[in-house]
Amino acid sequence: METDSLARQLRMKRSEMMLSELEAVALRLFEQRGFADVTVEDIASEAKVSPRTFYRYFPAKEDVLQLRIERRTEAMRVALSARPVDEPPLRSFRMALEQEVSTEDSELLGRWIAVIIASPTLLRSVVGGIHLKSHQMMAEFFGARLGVPSDALEPRVLAASVGGVIQAAQT
Repeated sequence: METDSLARQLRMKRSEMMLSELEAVALRLFEQRGFADVTVEDIASEAKVSPRTFYRYFPAKEDVLQLRIERRTEAMRVALSARPVDEPPLRSFRMALEQEVSTEDSELLGRWIAVIIASPTLLRSVVGGIHLKSHQMMAEFFGARLGVPSDALEPRVLAASVGGVIQAAQT
């Protein structure tokens, strides 16, 4: 049983390493050549994997940009759940965000932002991903702390406000 668990952990670690490698290669190429001029084959070749391997991790090259949103959303969910329940919600959020941002690779984050800014057509899918994933997580957190449903007006407004501040600070 322990062997199965260890094997599963190794597979997950390898998968995470491959995701990170493909993301880093893709962002570098997108930044150098422009998003529209980079193909999945270019990314795969640069990462020394087959296009099929790329597609095992990402349905399309646009999905590389969603990885950062998914990772931050999940990391924030974990960090927020560890905050004291009697702490004011905005303080909890700020502390969790500071913790998460301090662990992010600032070079990759900078590339991610540069690629999005340089490719306005990507903005809609990135903002959509942020809204669907991050804003939902924030509304759930604020709703739980305020004792109201996450789809109530107050948690949604707080989530949108905090999300807007984060986006402004990053860009």
